Amino acid sequence: MKIVTIYTDGSSKGNPGPGGWAAVLDFNGIKKEIYGSEEETTNNRMELTAVIKALEILKEPCNAIIYSDSKYFCDSLGKGWVQKWKDNGWKKSDGKPTLNTKLWARIIFLAKIHKIRVVWVKGHAGNENNERCDFLATSAAESVIKKSNKKFSQ
Repeated sequence: MKIVTIYTDGSSKGNPGPGGWAAVLDFNGIKKEIYGSEEETTNNRMELTAVIKALEILKEPCNAIIYSDSKYFCDSLGKGWVQKWKDNGWKKSDGKPTLNTKLWARIIFLAKIHKIRVVWVKGHAGNENNERCDFLATSAAESVIKKSNKKFSQ
């Protein structure tokens, strides 16, 4: 299987509020940037969306090394919590409902196609690809705000 390095990030201006997601994919030195936004979302939903969108554009099963500064994503998937939540009827160990179940279910599905390895990186620490994702995700979130300001000022 091909090895693809993926950096992801999510951003939300308010929690909930306008949000953005971004990913930088690297295959043999060829990089592709993807990003998008939502009008009303949370930072965690944007973090998961970035992962999903990156995995969905892969044209064949790959070894995907996903770098993220989101402990929520990295710990939940990397430590096997997500599968436990699913097996427990989407409830956490304390009995409370799991948040973002549709997104987690999509990640579980994609993890059956691709071999995923999760790597946590410290955010805002000078990692070029992480910084680029942060810029793209933040810009995407800010574009939602600019669009809505134009709607109200007309």
